[in-house]
Amino acid sequence: MSKQNQVTLEKIVSLCKRRGLVYPSAEIYGGINGVYDFGHLGTLIKRNIRNAWLKSLQKSFEDILFFEGSLLAPSPVWEASGHVQNFSDPMVDCLNCKHRFRADELDLKKPCPNCGQTKWTEVRQFNLMFQTNVGAIQDKSSIAYLRPETAQAIFINFKNIISTNRVKIPFGVSQIGKAFRNEITPKQFLFRSREFEQMEIEWFCNPENAINDFNLWCKARKEFYASLGLNMNKIRLREHGKDELAHYSISCTDVEYEFPFGWKEIEGIANRGNYDLTQHSKHSGKDLGVFDEETKQSYIPHVIECSVGSDRLFLTILCDAYTEDLIDSEERIVLKLSPEIAPIKAAFLPLVKKLNEPMYKIYQDIRLLGYEIEFDESGSIGKRYRRQDEIGTPLCFTYDFESINDNCVTVRHRDTTNQERISIDKIKEYLKNSLK
Repeated sequence: MSKQNQVTLEKIVSLCKRRGLVYPSAEIYGGINGVYDFGHLGTLIKRNIRNAWLKSLQKSFEDILFFEGSLLAPSPVWEASGHVQNFSDPMVDCLNCKHRFRADELDLKKPCPNCGQTKWTEVRQFNLMFQTNVGAIQDKSSIAYLRPETAQAIFINFKNIISTNRVKIPFGVSQIGKAFRNEITPKQFLFRSREFEQMEIEWFCNPENAINDFNLWCKARKEFYASLGLNMNKIRLREHGKDELAHYSISCTDVEYEFPFGWKEIEGIANRGNYDLTQHSKHSGKDLGVFDEETKQSYIPHVIECSVGSDRLFLTILCDAYTEDLIDSEERIVLKLSPEIAPIKAAFLPLVKKLNEPMYKIYQDIRLLGYEIEFDESGSIGKRYRRQDEIGTPLCFTYDFESINDNCVTVRHRDTTNQERISIDKIKEYLKNSLK
């Protein structure tokens, strides 16, 4: 059976809960829809995803700066950016059962999916931002919003960034951080949630080079997904039609993946033009232009934005890696993660508990190298192999009764289950070469 036929969203959700990758948030209180907590292994995978993304940026272009903006911003920021006016979804309510739906996902001539009636309210725009108040007094001046995207903090700090880092156009500012959207219908597990993490780069460039830089970034981002070991037959770049473009975009291309529930966006690559800096310059009264020494003229840079949701990418990687196969007529579940992304790089297993002590010494020695590894003594060796398969551990080292005499361990490879015998003093070198 092919991987495409094996994987379902339900199986991914079950695996995440069973192995402690992802938990429903506040589950003991009934949970909160569209919000999730990441357990130990999930946190390690996300950390590896972030590191892979940062490494890909630095390989693609020079002059990439780092930034971490605040989660809260006052209302004028979002008025200038256009989010107060434009950041909304078209919603309708069923007049019979009162369920609310996104209008662009329904045929309003057909019955309600929940109750079967066909009486709808008018389509209304629902703003997706979480509003709050800052300070003791609640009035119009105290209104603030949790950021629905991470980019605006970079734009309003543009002058600070360019002056304190002494950079010249072109350069990029990268940021990893939380964003919040009051999704009416969060769904498909981590794909559409109310609290999520974005990884994005804002590339400031000369207007004359914007189209060329946009194309270069499209190429670089596709190469990133190939570097993660994803099945590139399930990755495509789709250009937006004019009717799809956000209010700030000149052009946009989505990186899409073929999930079990269809082709969906995992990253947006947008030519935002000079919309954002122009808007913030106009609303704040601050000049956000730069001076070109060659032409002796000022101009407002254009921006190429590449923004990927790390939670969506987490889900993408799990869907792509999830595999079911038969080993000795026994079905197993295995996550065929790239070693770079795998949360645990290797497991160290004594064949039986009486061999714990010598294997634990080996484990302690290897742990000092800084790899995320595990010592696992609980259960039969077969069950321990299966446990490591399910969390994507590439290698298992087993210490058995022969190890006492030959000073060797058995290495088991996750994807093939093939085994080989290596000397204990070669484990470090073996790991280093296998985890490149």
